[in-house]
Amino acid sequence: MFLLVTLRSSLAQSRQHALRFIHCERGQKNSTHWRDFIQKRWKSSTVSEMAAPSRAAVGSLPNSAAERTMGRWLLVCSGMVAGAVILGGVTRLTESGLSMVDWHLVKEMKPPSTKDEWEAEFQKYQQYPEFKILNHDMTLNEFKFIWFMEYSHRMWGRAVGLAYILPAIYFWRKGWFNRGMKGRVLGLCGFVCFQGLLGWYMVKSGLEEKPESYDVPRVSQYRLAAHLGSALVLYCASLWTGLSLLLPRHRLPETHQLLRLRKFTHWTAGLVFLTALSGAFVAGLDAGLVYNSFPKMGDRWIPDDLLAFSPTLKNFFENPTTVQFDHRILGISSVAAITGLYYVSRKVPLPRRAKLALNSLIAVAYLQVTLGISTLLLYVPTSIAATHQSGSLALLSMAIWLMNELRRVPK
Repeated sequence: MFLLVTLRSSLAQSRQHALRFIHCERGQKNSTHWRDFIQKRWKSSTVSEMAAPSRAAVGSLPNSAAERTMGRWLLVCSGMVAGAVILGGVTRLTESGLSMVDWHLVKEMKPPSTKDEWEAEFQKYQQYPEFKILNHDMTLNEFKFIWFMEYSHRMWGRAVGLAYILPAIYFWRKGWFNRGMKGRVLGLCGFVCFQGLLGWYMVKSGLEEKPESYDVPRVSQYRLAAHLGSALVLYCASLWTGLSLLLPRHRLPETHQLLRLRKFTHWTAGLVFLTALSGAFVAGLDAGLVYNSFPKMGDRWIPDDLLAFSPTLKNFFENPTTVQFDHRILGISSVAAITGLYYVSRKVPLPRRAKLALNSLIAVAYLQVTLGISTLLLYVPTSIAATHQSGSLALLSMAIWLMNELRRVPK
């Protein structure tokens, strides 16, 4: 911009010198002719100079309508990721995740249609530990139910991938992405592909023969946590970017109280994320069936077998008692942090939208802890447990929304 102003100033001075020279050296008639010619050239060059950056801006940066379109696209994608997480949770609760023993990107998109095809698929399943140890008396119709549960989850995952990749290609070719958005979109699309591979890597852990173990076959809780964690990261990144494109920033005064509230919100959102992630270890170890009482675990506040494994660190990831205990503590801490955040925010003048996000956050927090306790006391019924898992996504969404409302205005 500085160079443009300088160039215009120089051209103006040159024009004035040229006009003076023509006026002095030639007659009035000729000077008038040259003066008109120079003024026309000056106006033409000035308009071209001013239009050039505008054309460049239109070609490289999306307008507000394009930003709204991309924002809605990313919100739809985040909603589809949420659907995949919820469907994956139901698949885990119904113990359907190990019913499909093969993984083919295209071939398995067509389900069995004849009785012979179903029998062949069932025979594949019968060769693996889950059938031999847990479902040895399963009928073909029962197998079809768990197979379709896992099939639905995998097909939904493919739909999520297409929802990211195909519009991204279209927007890229339209030139709507600036450099920052290109990096984000490439990261999101790459993460979707990684998520699918990680899902199969998780399933493989439940298909392995373990002669030394007589436990119910299940996937590795570590791989389950990685699969869920990556899905949550993808969800949060898509939701944040979509909201940032759709919602204008608030010009809030950068007071000490606001800075403290913003920092408190970030830490609270991190705690909510960690609590949701710990739920993967609870699901992977069936830890919700260990102590079905609240607030005590059995007749104790701290159970005797809390640190039964050696080394001690192993308890936090492989001991069902410790995993449930940790999830309880994290859940209670999240509700306490959100409650504290609500009271701190009352001292800060916030816009209407930010207040709505905060009120929604605390309402969902108390609903979520109620669902968690109900799931525990009722011995993990599928419907309530699935609702509780969905509630963790809703709570995380409210935290991301509040963070987005409090984000800084760039200088």
